[in-house]
Amino acid sequence: MITGPQIRAARALLGLDQKRLAELAGVSVPTIQRMEARSGTVGGGVDTLTRVVEALERAGIELIGEGAESRGGGRGVRLAQPAASWRGEERPAAGEDE
Repeated sequence: MITGPQIRAARALLGLDQKRLAELAGVSVPTIQRMEARSGTVGGGVDTLTRVVEALERAGIELIGEGAESRGGGRGVRLAQPAASWRGEERPAAGEDE
């Protein structure tokens, strides 16, 4: 499943603003804004999500699902398990159990 942060990251890698992605996908800017605002899996119409994903793929983006392997050999970024400190949580001190 595709998440809002994935769409934002893909757009950033391409250097696109929301308006340009909306144009490429044939959807409205508010649709892109709603998709990107979701912290988890993007909801909404399957057709709309397909259009956005296909526009990103045509532009050279490979969206990788949780636990999936990358198909290509291009450069990219993949989100690993975010550090607890990044999420505002305390991490155990060195040597302590998690």
